[in-house]
Amino acid sequence: MSLTEILAGTLSPDANIREQATRALESAEIESFPQYLLSLTQELANDSNQTAVRSAAGLALKNALSAKDEARQEQLSQRWLQVSDVVRGQIKQGALITLGAESRQATMVAAQSIAAIIAIELPQGQWQDAITVLLQNISTNNANLKISSLQTIGYVCEAINPDILATQSNPILTAVIQGANSDEPSQEVRFAAITALYNSLEFVRQNFENEGERNVIMQTVCEATQSPDPTVQVAAYECLVRIMHLYYDKMSFYMEKALLGLTVTGMKHAEEKIALQAIEFWSTLCEEEIEAQIELADAQDFGRHPDRQCFNFAKSSLNLVMPTLLFLLTRQDEDADEDEWNVSMAAATCLSLLAQTVGNDIVNFVIPFVEQHITNSDWHFREAAIMAFGSILEGPDSAMLAPLVTQALPVLIGMVKDNVLQVKDSAAWTLGRVCDLLMDSIQLSVHMHSLVSALVAGLEDNARIVSNCCWALINITEQLGSNEADTYPLSKYFESIITTLMRITESNVNENNSRTSAYETMAILAQTGPKDTVPTIGKLGVAILDRLDTTIASANQVVGADERLALGELQSNLLNVLTNVTRALGRQVSEISDRMMTTVLQLLTTSSKQAAVSEDAFLLVGALITSLEGEFSRYLESFAPFLYNALQNHEEYQLCSISVGLIGDICRSLGQDAAPYCDQFMTILLHNLESDALSRDVKPGILSCFGDIALAIGGSFESYLEVSFRVLMTACTLSVNTQAVDDDMIDYLNQLRGGIFEAFVGIVQGLKSDNKAQLVLLQVPGILGFMNAVFADETRSDDVTKTMIGLLGDLADAFPNGEIRDHLRADWIQALIKHGRTSQRGSAMRDQTRWAREMIKRASS
Repeated sequence: MSLTEILAGTLSPDANIREQATRALESAEIESFPQYLLSLTQELANDSNQTAVRSAAGLALKNALSAKDEARQEQLSQRWLQVSDVVRGQIKQGALITLGAESRQATMVAAQSIAAIIAIELPQGQWQDAITVLLQNISTNNANLKISSLQTIGYVCEAINPDILATQSNPILTAVIQGANSDEPSQEVRFAAITALYNSLEFVRQNFENEGERNVIMQTVCEATQSPDPTVQVAAYECLVRIMHLYYDKMSFYMEKALLGLTVTGMKHAEEKIALQAIEFWSTLCEEEIEAQIELADAQDFGRHPDRQCFNFAKSSLNLVMPTLLFLLTRQDEDADEDEWNVSMAAATCLSLLAQTVGNDIVNFVIPFVEQHITNSDWHFREAAIMAFGSILEGPDSAMLAPLVTQALPVLIGMVKDNVLQVKDSAAWTLGRVCDLLMDSIQLSVHMHSLVSALVAGLEDNARIVSNCCWALINITEQLGSNEADTYPLSKYFESIITTLMRITESNVNENNSRTSAYETMAILAQTGPKDTVPTIGKLGVAILDRLDTTIASANQVVGADERLALGELQSNLLNVLTNVTRALGRQVSEISDRMMTTVLQLLTTSSKQAAVSEDAFLLVGALITSLEGEFSRYLESFAPFLYNALQNHEEYQLCSISVGLIGDICRSLGQDAAPYCDQFMTILLHNLESDALSRDVKPGILSCFGDIALAIGGSFESYLEVSFRVLMTACTLSVNTQAVDDDMIDYLNQLRGGIFEAFVGIVQGLKSDNKAQLVLLQVPGILGFMNAVFADETRSDDVTKTMIGLLGDLADAFPNGEIRDHLRADWIQALIKHGRTSQRGSAMRDQTRWAREMIKRASS
């Protein structure tokens, strides 16, 4: 079978042929990678081939060079760099030739392949003239070559680190601006150029600092919004959105001169894609101003100058923007799919962001619109009025909104029964917003009965209404409920709500996520229900167990991936409800715990390939362990094999992480009774720490788990002490020597350090409980040295600081007779204690610091 036939086979409508061709393509790649790439390039560059075959060849070439996964991309990059310079040169030349082909599909995949090669080679200092070659192509009269070369530059800008291209920003920007200019006769060229400009905006930051160059860029983009070609207009507005995001601080002049008028006009455009981007411009502007306001508030709290300024573009533009947005709310498409993003949805989102940005100023624009249209005979205006009201509930002062909510609530409750679906849906959503943001504004004695009655009735309406009614009920019970209280306003409705939710979930239909929402509501009701609802929660647990048993019994009848997925989702929903029921019942769950564990063990046996179900089953077991405490020991022998398997399942790292947490739960609940299992626990945990296959995110929890085990078994932890300290000190060294290059690494280092400190806390306390604290004494200098290094790191989190202060107190408490007196007198320790004492009055850190200070004082005297 020739490569041409194989490529054609990948496009076959016959699934079997496609699968065979794909396998053949993969085997060809494995046998001789350089020859495979050359052959693909020849197929791509061959004008006599069918367009589809050329496209398939180009796509295969691109896929052999690029991947979304970082680890996979690194493998592909290294494999490409090992190909000889001669072969690589031939492949590049073939792809470059294809850029001028007549087939647009072929030129596009050629552009993607070239960009993938550049993204690999340029950071290595190779193919230095690649951008120059592409820029030369742009200056030719060949429209196809010009378009595909601009596309290539766009792909390169999107894929590569901006710093690598910074030295070539001037010629790239010049070529792109030239292609996007209003003098360019080809709108296809303008579209390709504007798209390339969009992708290059981040690395032309230096050009944007220059007022003259910035003016040229802004003029070019603004003129492109007036192009006769809608695709160019859409791309130009997309550019303006990104410019506002990246260069908000440079926009004052342009907002006044052009952008306000252009975007308001764009929002009114008949072409929906243009209107959507114009609305997105204002949503992005609001997001930038909200962020600037947050930074300003933070700066004022800490007495420093803010890093950025808010220019209040939104507030100064309300007179022009608001009438347009309110009008756009009425442009609903009754036949549109609910998930299909449209102008009215975008306008509502933008209105919500505006409310958060300008606060009280928005009320005077919206309320007259609401009052005028809330009872309009045209449902479009009626629904728009409800949506407008619901959209501004976050931002303005609650004192200003409270009387408006009181006035509107009876109308909104009544409109949940409107004869138009869209109106009912928005009314239920708005009630959910009121219950979430302004619960204090609801007069419970006046409105609670009619509100709950309307929401419960809505549960048996269209699936769209169900989800929003569920959300409203969740907000009510979260705002008013507490499992420590004797009763709450929902108590008298509690059983009827549960009964209705159980009835509507009897169906196997999960349209609009309605069934999932209903089960989530049950779970939250169980979690927040006060003491007088516990009997109902107990009955709910039995009923949910019945349903879970039914799903297990019917598992063998499930056919096909979709049905398995649906069954897994249902089982997860049921498990989540049971988990919260278990927490709510506490020790009373022992009445059904035998049955519950039997069901869980059956489920774990039958759902081995459903990781999400296993995770939720393990969370239920965790709730059982916490509720039953030592009584759980009778289930541990049966459950242990599943726990060990999950701990060693490195591919499903979330399941592995939950399993590590379960070890902590078991040790805390069983205490010394957990000792027979600790050899196995420690063996697996240590193996997991050494594994490169296990996600790093699991490892801080493993270190913390050492502390849980030590606390549980006390002095018996001595047999694990040497290996534990070796591992912990290695982790300390890794933590100190790892550079925090971005927010993700900062978060990870804080998790790692938190895990280390929690391990030390558990070990010190556990050994002290059996008078074996002296076993830690030789490790104290190393522990304190690590703490000193962490204290010097300004990126440490408050949680890490609090745990570190607690560990200091534990060490001082473990050695009260002056054994570590000299260490405790270090200046950094005094500074750490001073830092903790300045935390908020009544905070956990402040209380922790007070105790630690007393312990240190005693141990230092």
